[in-house]
Amino acid sequence: MDLVAEGAGVAPGLVELRRELHRIPEVGLQLPKTQAMVLDAVAGLPLEVSTGKELTSVVGVLRGGQPGPTVLLRGDMDALPVVEETDLEYASQNGSMHACGHDLHTAGLVGAAQLLSAHREELHGNVLFMFQPGEEGLGGAGYMLREGLLGATGDKPIAAYAIHVWSQEASGIFQTRPGTIMAGSNQLHITVRGKGGHGSSPDKTIDPVPVVAELVLALQTYATRRMNVFDPVVITVTQLEAGVAINVIPNTARLGATVRTLSDATFQQLSHELPSLAEKIAAAHGCTVDANFVPQYPVTVNDAERTAETSAVLQQLLGAERVQPLDNPLMGSEDFSMVLEEVPGTFVMLGARPDDVDADEAPSNHSSVVRFDDVVLGDQAAALAQLAVNHLIPA
Repeated sequence: MDLVAEGAGVAPGLVELRRELHRIPEVGLQLPKTQAMVLDAVAGLPLEVSTGKELTSVVGVLRGGQPGPTVLLRGDMDALPVVEETDLEYASQNGSMHACGHDLHTAGLVGAAQLLSAHREELHGNVLFMFQPGEEGLGGAGYMLREGLLGATGDKPIAAYAIHVWSQEASGIFQTRPGTIMAGSNQLHITVRGKGGHGSSPDKTIDPVPVVAELVLALQTYATRRMNVFDPVVITVTQLEAGVAINVIPNTARLGATVRTLSDATFQQLSHELPSLAEKIAAAHGCTVDANFVPQYPVTVNDAERTAETSAVLQQLLGAERVQPLDNPLMGSEDFSMVLEEVPGTFVMLGARPDDVDADEAPSNHSSVVRFDDVVLGDQAAALAQLAVNHLIPA
């Protein structure tokens, strides 16, 4: 079994599929065109295929020739509400964009299904293919778990793997780490309530606008003074709203912030103290406040044993020079974290920066001008397949 060579053999079809997906990006939990393309791509394979009820997910089960455990492989399928500004021949024209590389994840998982299907009789166990909508903030993984994903083969998976491309690392470099690899994501919503009036007479009002302005600064000070520097957090205010007419002091003003954490202890502290901070600052100005700290995605935690196995398998498959340790966790978030709370596994980053993009100037994932090198697809498919094979073919 030479999965790298076999991956190279299916790569042209995967590149074509990826570029077709890139042309028709869909956002959210409902991705009918994307789902149809995935169903068409796996139609000739010996998979038991089912689709989601609340979302347009696709679940494929490959049953090996001999009994054994189940391994889960995941690829997310949704895009972002970003207007693409690349000059790619296959660029999106519909106002959305695969700016996070999920088109590559989908095509790569199709490739893994093709490779493993060709070796079905050799497998001692099953492979569960998870094609997931709604990763970008909607928790599609949670929907799939609630719809019974982990019971699809009859046995709960013993391992789960996902590979995520990123645009700022050299093409073809695989990186991972044991323990925390990505931050938990939470939302902070604060509405300050005062008493509006004429802009010329602020003394006759209780103005909520300066309170919100003070809160923006207070949140940054809080992050640098109340939090352990060795357990970092990121608090980024991304939304400010107040008033309509320029000569009217509004009754309310609000802010929204994304809050990233790397530990449960930090999450617990923030969930209690940030609303309290807002309430006390508002009270000092005679205002009241509605402050809500909303959990979104948990911290993504790689199982130490599975991650050691992953690094060894990928080094043997691709060469030690292409597998690197990730020194620090990333402050982005992932709903694959929900799967890893249930199944020991590993989340892997794969560099996909095109050769013509300078490392110091490479746009980040989610940028309207980001590009990903789909030359990685053959090895991406081979890597996913080999991680499954590691559990399903006796040594």
